[in-house]
Amino acid sequence: MSPEKHRLDWQISQTIAESMSPLIGKLYRQAGVEILLFGKTLINATTIDIIKAHKIASRYIGESLSLEQTIPLLTSLAEMTLSPCKIDIGQLAHRYWQHHDDADAMQDYLHTALVEAVNGEPMNQPKDVVLYGFGRIGRLLARLLIEKSGPGYPLRLRAIVVRGGKDGDLEKRANLLRRDSVHGQFNGSIIIDSERKALIANGNYIQMIYANSPQEVDYSHYGIDDALVVDNTGVWRDSEGLSRHLASPGASKVLLTAPGKGDIKNVVFGVNESVISADDTIISAASCTTNAITPILKAMHDQYGVLSGHIETVHSYTNDQNLIDNFHKGERRGRSASLNMVLTSTGAAKAVAKALPELAGKLTGNSIRVPTPNVSMVVANLNLAKSVDKESLNHYLRQIATHSPLSAQVDYTDSTEIVSSDLVGSRHAGVVDGAATIAQGNRCVLYVWYDNEFGYSCQVIHCMEQMMGVRYKTYPQ
Repeated sequence: MSPEKHRLDWQISQTIAESMSPLIGKLYRQAGVEILLFGKTLINATTIDIIKAHKIASRYIGESLSLEQTIPLLTSLAEMTLSPCKIDIGQLAHRYWQHHDDADAMQDYLHTALVEAVNGEPMNQPKDVVLYGFGRIGRLLARLLIEKSGPGYPLRLRAIVVRGGKDGDLEKRANLLRRDSVHGQFNGSIIIDSERKALIANGNYIQMIYANSPQEVDYSHYGIDDALVVDNTGVWRDSEGLSRHLASPGASKVLLTAPGKGDIKNVVFGVNESVISADDTIISAASCTTNAITPILKAMHDQYGVLSGHIETVHSYTNDQNLIDNFHKGERRGRSASLNMVLTSTGAAKAVAKALPELAGKLTGNSIRVPTPNVSMVVANLNLAKSVDKESLNHYLRQIATHSPLSAQVDYTDSTEIVSSDLVGSRHAGVVDGAATIAQGNRCVLYVWYDNEFGYSCQVIHCMEQMMGVRYKTYPQ
């Protein structure tokens, strides 16, 4: 191929990607249809994002997928009357072009593949969400809810509850949402309404409420009703403490972004979200590590049978640790997080059993905190009921990541050059590093990366949707 041909091909790709953006936006804003490409959302994607998403298609289907193959499907979808749902045009295009040479049969194909979504149920009524706390997870949840906002998405971020309220507090909160040292700039516009103590983010009016405890808050005063309160403070982790939120007028349910204690249901979306019932008022979304490893352990147990194992977490430091040596009630955690690897404990191994009871008593666990701000790794040393080799095991895990009900939770890479910073912003709960897999006889060692902030926040959003009854089907099924 000549150098000039490369340049022309790139320009054609840019032109097609630019024409796709308004179609993607129209489907989402008017019909509530979220367009995906092999699990990656294209909502608010840039031209380059769309091109790159097509370039990595070979990771999922073993061959390239061109924009020329997806644009006719997207054009046809924009002309259809659809119910709110998620549509993976990567999967649809791959299946269609495997059996067709032109677009003549595309309309019939789409009506068959999307039969349940054509002229179906209307969009859900908007449902109020409140973030109680505005730390690392709280701000990422805000970004995700704002990103998804629109007529087609029923969860509406109505308020954020924080301590404080001194002069300049609102501006500082807004700036922390605007700029993030790990996750970069906020994608959009944030306006500060000082008079009403509110933020307007991409057109979303978000009330800032200052309170030192849930008992001080009356959400109904702000027109908020029947709201889901997402407690991301970690202050209360049992039913007694979290029930304080339910006493606030306007609140009806609580989701905890930490492992729950006692009889609280700990949910790892993709594994046991079915335990959430309409009557549940308090649910836990477990921990980032539990979310990272449980879907993969489920896949391993289903296929090979997990007899026992050890889970070692190599975890980025957190706000709980000290920047320099100082007093801390936890063992070793008082030492400088930025200068040391810190051996500590983790409850993730035991927590797995709450979501996956079949593994109760079979796993041990420990954790090493390391001097990085984000992205962690789980090393799972497993003893299996069946013998396995690296090639077949990686093939199985690749299929789990691309063609299984766990594909939204599990990703896979076989890059020999990938490092932790490459996984910042990953929307999957965990990413299997296939190049590092070890398999010998009935034993294997799996290395699983995870963005312990953003990937976990995506799992929390899934739980929020499940609790509020706004889960949409993904096509093709």
